[in-house]
Amino acid sequence: MTSTDMSGTTEDSGPGGYAAARLLLLHEKERSGPPRRSALARLTDDWLAGLFAAAAPPRGTALVAVGGYGRAELSPRSDLDLLLLHDGSADPAAVAALADRVWYPVWDLGLALDHSVRTPAEARTTAGEDLKVHLGLLDARHVAGDAGLVAALRTTVLADWRNQAPKRLPELDALCRERAERAGELQYLLEPDLKEARGGLRDLQALRAVAASWLADAPREGLDAARRRLLDARDALHLTTGRATDRLALQEQDAVAGELGLLDADTLLREVYEAARTVSYATDVTWREVHRVLKARSARPRLRSLLGRGNGAKPPVERTPLAEGVVEMDGEAVLALTAKPERDPVLPLRAAAAAAQSGLPISLHAVRRLAAAAKPLPVPWPAEAREELVTLLGAGEATVPVWEALEAEGLVTRLLPDWERVRCRPQRNPVHTWTVDRHLVETAVRASSLTRRVGRPDLLLVAALLHDIGKGWPGDHSVAGETIARDLATRIGFDRTDTATVATVVRHHLLLVETATRRDLDDPATVQSVATAVGTLGTLELLHALTEADALATGPAAWSSWRASLVADLVKRVAGVLAGEPLPDPEAAAPSAEQERLAMEALRTGEPVLALRTEPHVTEDEEPEPVGVELLIALTDRPGVLPAVAGVLALHRLTVRAADLRAVELPTEVGPGSVLVLDWRVAAEYGSLPEAARLRSDLVRALDGTLDIPARLAEREAAYPRRRGLTAPPPRVTVAAADSRLATVIEVRAQDAPGLLHRIGRALEGAAVRVRSAHVSTLGANAVDTLYVTRPDGTLLTAEEAVDLAGAVEKALR
Repeated sequence: MTSTDMSGTTEDSGPGGYAAARLLLLHEKERSGPPRRSALARLTDDWLAGLFAAAAPPRGTALVAVGGYGRAELSPRSDLDLLLLHDGSADPAAVAALADRVWYPVWDLGLALDHSVRTPAEARTTAGEDLKVHLGLLDARHVAGDAGLVAALRTTVLADWRNQAPKRLPELDALCRERAERAGELQYLLEPDLKEARGGLRDLQALRAVAASWLADAPREGLDAARRRLLDARDALHLTTGRATDRLALQEQDAVAGELGLLDADTLLREVYEAARTVSYATDVTWREVHRVLKARSARPRLRSLLGRGNGAKPPVERTPLAEGVVEMDGEAVLALTAKPERDPVLPLRAAAAAAQSGLPISLHAVRRLAAAAKPLPVPWPAEAREELVTLLGAGEATVPVWEALEAEGLVTRLLPDWERVRCRPQRNPVHTWTVDRHLVETAVRASSLTRRVGRPDLLLVAALLHDIGKGWPGDHSVAGETIARDLATRIGFDRTDTATVATVVRHHLLLVETATRRDLDDPATVQSVATAVGTLGTLELLHALTEADALATGPAAWSSWRASLVADLVKRVAGVLAGEPLPDPEAAAPSAEQERLAMEALRTGEPVLALRTEPHVTEDEEPEPVGVELLIALTDRPGVLPAVAGVLALHRLTVRAADLRAVELPTEVGPGSVLVLDWRVAAEYGSLPEAARLRSDLVRALDGTLDIPARLAEREAAYPRRRGLTAPPPRVTVAAADSRLATVIEVRAQDAPGLLHRIGRALEGAAVRVRSAHVSTLGANAVDTLYVTRPDGTLLTAEEAVDLAGAVEKALR
């Protein structure tokens, strides 16, 4: 028996025959996609029809496929949604026996089954009470038995749906919104649920339901291809995992891509995202039309009473001008009757800017007419086009839906050809919330609220839109982005000076945050290098605003009061250099009064002395906000200080953000005495801070060897095993080109874990180098720790010594 010769007879309907034919079908490489899903549905129909016939069904009974099975969209591990329909004339025991004869063979094969036994009246009643049941019945399809009974049910269910549409469709909209809130947006998730996430298969089902109501219809262009792409991905996911799952987990993506014949996991995600974007856009347009129609229907009786019955008068259509060639009508921005897109190349940007500034969606008809008829912009753009783009980008949150509408019809890539490289491009770093293209738009949205801080808001908004445009190209995206941004800024119509500024800002958009979090700001070389790269105060203020907008648009883990304070400190120092002010000599800086007091106490007692102090950060609205805790430690200089302190902090679940170590010379009765003062910035992972006395007690034990920190950290790690997921890449340790005259800079990139700085400190201690300062930057699971080290006598390491040290630390961390 093959997948095409199921006759439905008793002898062919056994579970063994069906299972073998099913297995053969699922492994036919030449038949995949819709043909395989249809064949699987036919094969299953024939088998179930054979089971139904073999059970000698009473008259007035039928077997009905509903839901996804009713649509013949069976994936390899899909549930079978079945309804045993009967007209109520048969003996209940006979109907129950019939159900058992059909259900049990399905269960025996290990197939998931969603089943029910109902009369048509019971089915209608249940559908009226349960929206999901009603949705499933909209796709009801006859499998076996009384076809007339099934046809009558379909007719009745569809009539009920259309009659109840004013009540049912708002319920369906609310259900879709709740699901989207729970499952997220498929087009941005690294591990999307192909069914439940917004833009997935559930939304496609909802669009079919709306169309069945005859109240509104979805824009159909691209929907069939999107449906096929999502279903193909789910088929491949079922085949590669052997499980009934809809979540495209990271560890499965390469195998799924291979099953689909795609290049890699990124290609797979990009195709899935493109499909989801098509569905999401159709969903937005459709629900907007549904609510417009429902609102018009509810207003019609009131209008008839106001205008008088029977006079045949129609209320005038209100059109409110928004811009030249653009008006508001029915809550949307539409083209004016006099608009001529074929003669007005700026009209697409003018319409988009007017819609966004008014907080309105731009109508589907308007966007499609613009895409079909608009005359291309000359290159470089005229000033009006550039101004309209800046206006669109400066509209804040209202920019996003308008931009998505332009993108859905291909207008964005027509205006900015390099946009195609970043469109729907996934970002593998889990810190990122969005795909590259949406992140760029979100950054412009965030930047729109910072335009009062800069002298050139237009350059800030355009740089925000373009700052990651190089991510579609190989190599360093900032370097590639500089070239692309220069070309696009010229295309948009900026002059040579403004174009150079945009290119510089794109090239260095990561400079401030990376320098502030990974370099010693007291080192004159650090500040001077940034000043040299930036060049002017105007560029510096643009970079400062873009740094904040970029981080806020990345995700909650990318920005904090602590990072903001570090960046602001760096900007202040760089601004001083650009204004001609001399940099202070860090070697000449005297210890603070608090540091000197603690050092004197440590010298007097011969024991470590600690002090904890919360540091507030005053925001622009003068509201104090804690950015962390300053931990000062003074103790006589001895080996093992850095790993001991770092280990104790890790045991107490304190995250280290920065550490400065300096020797303070103090006068004593017998001569000068040297005390090591450590100035740490820490934050509690959760809960409250530990008491200073407990930290001091554990530090004393760590220094005298009675507290085994590596063993304690290992115990904790064993108690909380790592969750299943991708294997972290190995750590990498390099010598940074920092041009520091004070120390050699070693950079450690590794998977963040408790005690990482402790392990680094032990490795440095074993290499007999002195740590001057440490700077810790963590984004998600990735840590970048920067260590400023010298020889014991305070001199810089040679290039060969530095490379050897980096290799030794990397080996220790592996």
